[in-house]
Amino acid sequence: MAKGKVHIARLRDKEAKVTGAALLVDRLWPRGIRKEDLHHDAWIKEVAPSTELRKWFDHDVDKWEEVRRRYRAELDENEEAVEQCLEWCRKGPVTLLFDAKDEEHNQAVVLQEYLAEKL
Repeated sequence: MAKGKVHIARLRDKEAKVTGAALLVDRLWPRGIRKEDLHHDAWIKEVAPSTELRKWFDHDVDKWEEVRRRYRAELDENEEAVEQCLEWCRKGPVTLLFDAKDEEHNQAVVLQEYLAEKL
């Protein structure tokens, strides 16, 4: 398995394949899931978009490009949380776990690209 490979998976998707370390990257713990039932290596909630950005986005796909831009700016300012993710990536492949219903418009998609660029 290649170091630095970053995958994403919706944590409620029964077909989701987790490769390497499983990192939960949501700011809020997923509703209805007990901590002992989620097989993950780390919960890096600080790397998630700010509460303000998450609420502003409100799953409105029309805002997606602006959300991407703002979230990447937040990541640029959030070196410690980004470094936590990168440390996992340097050890081997990781899977970023997210709970959003929309698999194309969520923070894990942006974070996956961002981390790949940093590696």
